[in-house]
Amino acid sequence: MTGEIAGGAPGKLRIDKWLWQARFFKTRSLAAKTVGAGRCRVNGTPVAKPAFCVAPGDVLTFPQARDVRVIRVEALGDRRGPAPEARALYTDMAPPETKDDSMIAVPRFDRGGRPTKRDRRMMEKSFPDALE
Repeated sequence: MTGEIAGGAPGKLRIDKWLWQARFFKTRSLAAKTVGAGRCRVNGTPVAKPAFCVAPGDVLTFPQARDVRVIRVEALGDRRGPAPEARALYTDMAPPETKDDSMIAVPRFDRGGRPTKRDRRMMEKSFPDALE
């Protein structure tokens, strides 16, 4: 098995530390929290311990904001360096899709200022299920 619990094996690094060094999470504790909640997979196997070790060639799947990231580990970092250095640590297997404007439109009041009670009732009639 590629990853073992942190035993100091050469060529391996803790998953929480690697995610932090590759700049997927702002702090190492946030990375550990995500892995500890069981939301991360290594080579398709769920991982629930932040001390799980990853090596180059492993494929990580984890949530980030509203996207699911699929990343292949290319190298292990020595430090948390600048963004170009961090991008060299991984290959994005599924780049995030561009957001389209087909999201559900939220009704807006166009007259400026706060809508009156009468205006709100008219908006509710025109968009009956938008407020539910």
